[in-house]
Amino acid sequence: MTRDDILMAAAQVFNQKGYHAASMQDIANTVHLQKASLYHHVSSKQEILLELLDRALELLIKRLQKVVDQADLPEQKLRGAIRTYLETLAEFQDLAAVLILEHRSLPPELNEVHIPRRDRFERLWRDLICEGKDAGIFNCTDPALASRALLGVLNWTITWYRPDGPLTATEIADQFADLFLKGLMVRNGIA
Repeated sequence: MTRDDILMAAAQVFNQKGYHAASMQDIANTVHLQKASLYHHVSSKQEILLELLDRALELLIKRLQKVVDQADLPEQKLRGAIRTYLETLAEFQDLAAVLILEHRSLPPELNEVHIPRRDRFERLWRDLICEGKDAGIFNCTDPALASRALLGVLNWTITWYRPDGPLTATEIADQFADLFLKGLMVRNGIA
């Protein structure tokens, strides 16, 4: 049994039961360990939550950074970021649900550790929108608000998206990108 096995099992348990309803015993049962043996690998449920949040953000930042580093036009970068984000949320549904729904369960002292990484993630989105605004392609007075609005739409997808549904994550991402970009695009040189 590895720490990764335990963390992925914990993500599944947190997604199914919610962080507060989940117990260390639930996690131990999922990985077929005695509760005492689980504590050999992790010290607390809070430690598990923080590590899951960190892993989720690092995975997303790494994938989004590849999109941002491309030499594409701002609208192509934003479309690629939307696609990459939704595909990652679909691929890692349990981890994504923990990131989006359970971050508020961190105690204040651990939240202070989490916030800089979360801010780095949000800054990637804001910078993408600022790049388009600075290039005169996006019509946006408040890039921070626009990025939060976009993330709100994308994040909520985890509550209704199903892998066996009528649309793939990529198809949903493309439709969201069309909706969002058509709202941001300058038309005929008029903002």
